[in-house]
Amino acid sequence: MQENIQTAIQRALDESPERKFVESIEIAFTLKDVDLKNPANRIQEEVRLPSGRGKPIRITMFAGGEMATKAKAAGIDVIDPATIEDLGGNRQMARKIANKSDFFLSEIPHMGTVGRFLGVVLGPRGKMPRPVPPNLDPARIAAGLKDTAVIRSRDRITFHTAVGSREQGLDELTANAMAVWNRVTGKLERGAGNIRSCYVKTSMGPSVKVEVVE
Repeated sequence: MQENIQTAIQRALDESPERKFVESIEIAFTLKDVDLKNPANRIQEEVRLPSGRGKPIRITMFAGGEMATKAKAAGIDVIDPATIEDLGGNRQMARKIANKSDFFLSEIPHMGTVGRFLGVVLGPRGKMPRPVPPNLDPARIAAGLKDTAVIRSRDRITFHTAVGSREQGLDELTANAMAVWNRVTGKLERGAGNIRSCYVKTSMGPSVKVEVVE
């Protein structure tokens, strides 16, 4: 599969013109013979990409006091917990913040408030915050997330995730895509036998089919 994925990535790069921004490289799966109405069969994975994501990510944390200071020092955007309720009442602003950030963190005492007022916005996007214990520096969590890809099928047979950026080399992108491929197929009862199709593409480029070998 590695050779097939690498060939498809190379084609995707060749067939997409250079843009004025750094495009992501994405891999998409369509499953077959999998009942995704059963939550136990859904794909919900976080994969540490061996070559990293290839572009900066944005992390936002609900925190106050000393924890907020630590988060800001680590380059994390901070939201004052006192504003969570108001933010929940402004759906347009809440959606803007949800779409702008790749990951969310929260001090443990604020998790319930975030869920109550912002869960309707963050939940469907798979962006509910990760709890940060008081003795843990949020910089440590942020360092791990910068190389993390989230794979989430929900109840849909077709889903996708980014495996890097155009600034990375072909070998790096292939290694990342293989890490995602192996994690997804490893969660399926029949492995690649449950993959109906697989495609790779740049953010705005055409999709290139990957020849799936069972």
